[in-house]
Amino acid sequence: MTDNKEEFVSEALTPTPGTADASAMAKGEPGLPKRFTWRKQEYRITGVIRKWKTSSPCHHGGNEIYLRRHWYKILTDPPMIMTIYCDRQGKLAKRPKARWWVYTIEPS
Repeated sequence: MTDNKEEFVSEALTPTPGTADASAMAKGEPGLPKRFTWRKQEYRITGVIRKWKTSSPCHHGGNEIYLRRHWYKILTDPPMIMTIYCDRQGKLAKRPKARWWVYTIEPS
């Protein structure tokens, strides 16, 4: 990793069971986990810098727009800045429940 540069990762993370944000889930959003494991290391989310959503047109020819991903730029312990996202629909046949991903990392 170079100083203050984002590094592209695109690897699944595993949320720690029981740590999802229930208030977000009550609003129909994914429950951002308070803790997760990535590359055999447990991380704790200490802050959310930014959050946003992305959408795209229907893949079946309709005129609808579908919400595809919820994105979060977060601070963690151990110290790191990560951009993570939740896919609204899992895409991996081998891991259909893999919905949370580390997109980029950078030193904090």
